[in-house]
Formats: sequence, structure tokens, C-alpha cells
Amino acid sequence: MFKLLKIAALIGIGYVLGAKAGRERYEQIARTASKVRQSPPVQAGVAKASEQAPVVADAVKHKAADVASTVAEKAPFGGQGGAHAAEMPEMNPGANGTGS
Repeated sequence: MFKLLKIAALIGIGYVLGAKAGRERYEQIARTASKVRQSPPVQAGVAKASEQAPVVADAVKHKAADVASTVAEKAPFGGQGGAHAAEMPEMNPGANGTGS
């Protein structure tokens, strides 16, 4: 029983020390990340990306519309949003296996 208490105490001490070391390391990483985020080169990159984002978004929107149009044209029935009766295959009411 005494060994079990000793092991539990050692595990508890290890957990506390590990948690403290982990917290210190986390805070160190957070400070470094903050310094990097505030650095002039990163801020210049952020500003440049903010300026270019609307232009790139507009180009992507137009490209997506072009691709969608091309896909619609290549779709069955000519991309007309639905099939015409003359283009529909013959329907066989008894083909569903129910005999109706």
C-alpha cells in the first residue's frame, strides 16, 4: 500500500512540474509568435495580401463562372437546365421490378 502511495505522489509531482514546464514553453512560443506577427516584414506581407485579395477574388470568381459555363455546355442535354421530351429515353413503367 505504501508503494502505491509513493508512486501516486511521484506521478502527482511529475504532473505538476510537467504542467509548469509546459505552460512556460507555451508562453515562450506565444511571445515569439507575437514578435514575428508584429515584425515589419510580416506586416508588409499582410498589407500586400490585403491589397491583392479583392483582385484575386474577382479573378477567381470569373474563372469559376467560366468553368461552370463550360461544364454546363458539356453536360447531357446541352446544359439547358433540363431535358426536352424528345431527348428523354423511353420510359418502361414495368421496369422498376414491381410489375406496375
